[in-house]
Amino acid sequence: MSTPQVADRTPSSPVVRALRLLARLWLGISLAFAGISHLSFARQDFQAQVPAWVPLPEDFVVLASGVVEIVLGAALLVAPLRWLPIVGVIAALFFVAVFPGNIGQWREGVDAFGLDTDAKRFVRLFFQPVLIAVALWSTGGWSWLRARVRR
Repeated sequence: MSTPQVADRTPSSPVVRALRLLARLWLGISLAFAGISHLSFARQDFQAQVPAWVPLPEDFVVLASGVVEIVLGAALLVAPLRWLPIVGVIAALFFVAVFPGNIGQWREGVDAFGLDTDAKRFVRLFFQPVLIAVALWSTGGWSWLRARVRR
């Protein structure tokens, strides 16, 4: 039985394939857990993070983003290999879309999830690009996007 190919069909070592799989599974589980927390035990903390300039009710934003996170997390865990690059791109776009909320939390000095100083909230901003990169790398989204740009 042969080893399954990575989603973007790029030749890579078994170690790289294993790292990509672990990163994708970690991201999927993390997103699903975050989504569940949006809908349940951390709902108020997430409501506090919705920037004041968002023209929708805070609870709606929290519930909707929680559902999206659960769906994205599940897709990262169970999507067929041929769909993983698209799922990765969608996850990366989601991380881009919620980034203004992280900036808002820092700018407005909102305490939530142990982020109780401006320094902690500022440092958190640098993790969002990492999440974007992990979503694209672990699913083959980078290669998929490059192939689309070349056409």
